[in-house]
Amino acid sequence: MYNKKDNALIQFADATQAQQAMQNLNNVKLLGKPMKITFSKHSQVAMPKEGSESGLTKIFSNSPLHRFKKPNSKNFHNIYPPSEVLHLSNIPLEVPEERVREIFDEHGFRLVAIKFFLKEKKMALAQMESIEESVEALIKLHNFQLSANHHLRVSFSKSVIQQPQQQHQQ
Repeated sequence: MYNKKDNALIQFADATQAQQAMQNLNNVKLLGKPMKITFSKHSQVAMPKEGSESGLTKIFSNSPLHRFKKPNSKNFHNIYPPSEVLHLSNIPLEVPEERVREIFDEHGFRLVAIKFFLKEKKMALAQMESIEESVEALIKLHNFQLSANHHLRVSFSKSVIQQPQQQHQQ
């Protein structure tokens, strides 16, 4: 918002999507502060008048990278609250695991673990050190260009990465 730089108005396609976002994101830390998410008194986001654009208002509804444009898309069934584990998809087969690790590292994120799907090599699970770090990684790396025709898709996962069992000595 123009007068409150640490506030934003976000308009969803419907109330159900707004409710789900509020449930999943309220009090989740972003940049060290918990996000406070409530319904607005405004019914829609007002676009700036022609010629007075401040760069603060953006429309994402027609973006080719928007995952929730199509009604009843399978993407709606894969919305989960923030977790330490991210689901990565749309990874070209020619991009090796090491390159994916480098991308996280180049953006200041330390992967605890990464596991590519055995049957579908274009997808992987990536575990971060904390939920806060996974939120920031999603923000920075979703739609990261991996190749001329592939942008990384990042979402929160309900899955966990199984760590190998370690033997305990007595």
